[in-house]
This record gives sequence, C-alpha cells and structure tokens, in this order.
Amino acid sequence: MPETFPNLSDLVDQAKSVIYPRFDENVALDLGQRLVQIALQEGLGIVVNIRTANRTLFHAATPNSAALNDNWARRKSNTALITGKASLMVGVENRAKGRSMLDDGLNLTDYAENGGAVPVIVAASGMAAVVTVSGLPQVQDHALVIRAMRAQLAEL
Repeated sequence: MPETFPNLSDLVDQAKSVIYPRFDENVALDLGQRLVQIALQEGLGIVVNIRTANRTLFHAATPNSAALNDNWARRKSNTALITGKASLMVGVENRAKGRSMLDDGLNLTDYAENGGAVPVIVAASGMAAVVTVSGLPQVQDHALVIRAMRAQLAEL
C-alpha cells in the first residue's frame, strides 16, 4: 500500500507546533534519547541523528537498523539544513510543482527530499539544528520526529 502524504497545510501547522523556547546540547541529548527509547519500546530499527550545520550533537542506531540508514539520514538532514524546512515538506512542495531538487542544482548523492528530517526552530533565533530519523517509511520517519519533539516540548 503506498504511503499517504500529508498536505502542505498540515506540514506547515506541524512546523508551527514544534517551535522551541531554547535548544542546546542537553536538549539535543534528551531528544535523541527519547527517540531511541521510543524505537526500542516499539521495536523500530532506525538511525537517529541530531546535528547543526557544523557538528553532530547526537547519533545512534537501534537494533535492526541498516547501514544505509546513516546515509539516508545524512542526505535528509542536508536537505533540511539548506532549505530550513522539513525534508518531507520539500518533497511534497516539489511533487506539487512537478520538480525535484535537481532543478535547484542539488545532487541526489548529498540531498534527499524524503521525509524524516525536521528543523529545530528556536523562537528567538531561528534554526538551531536538524533532527533526523531514518529506517521507516518516510512519512513514518517524519511523524516519529514530530511526536518526540511535541512530547519534549510539553515538558520544557
């Protein structure tokens, strides 16, 4: 059964629902650990990566993830970093316009418009990092990141 993609309006609303008051290494560590814990509890084989433009803040692989998940995570996070948007949103926007990242001069070796990478936006300062999950179908990767971010924000 093919994946059902959210519409652009829903993705915009999701992005607005995960604005952080602050974000630092401690918040990144907690978020990464939350994602790993969910994966372990639900038996999900995923890679979790949280990074800024110039450093990795968190990286983990759960049992049954694959080596290719690391590469997918890198490519999806590159997309979110360069666009400032969730990688799923980039894909939905491009499909609606009948285009791809290639039209922007971005190669598919380093970028992917598949879901799973979500920017961490801090209210006062903009994008601080990108949280990426890879290992599930792309809409589920994205939904898992949003779920963990919302749970964390409820406690911040």
